[in-house]
Amino acid sequence: QVNLVESGGGLVQPGGSLRLSCAASESISSINVMGWYRQAPGKQRELVATITSGGRANYKDPVKGRFSISRDNAKNTVYLQMDSLKPEDTAVYYCNAEPPLTYYGLVYWGEGTLVTVSS
Repeated sequence: QVNLVESGGGLVQPGGSLRLSCAASESISSINVMGWYRQAPGKQRELVATITSGGRANYKDPVKGRFSISRDNAKNTVYLQMDSLKPEDTAVYYCNAEPPLTYYGLVYWGEGTLVTVSS
């Protein structure tokens, strides 16, 4: 079972940048698509960016042009570079496979990392 640990969140002013990291406990090279998701207060979790094992990235409209996803299979790590942050980017950010990993019939999620964009 692969465990995922997200880090790098924090408080940042609008227009600022953060780089999130997701460390996997085992190799992710066999996972074709990895993604970053976020859940804002009172809202459902949403997928914001994905990357294939070959490095092809895709972004949802709200983050397109501002976020950049990357992965290092040798380090079992996925990254999310977030620039030009807006208050509406405030959320807990999670990484996972796309579709999300499931174990014993349950969808697995790590603890996530909180990003707060505020002046």
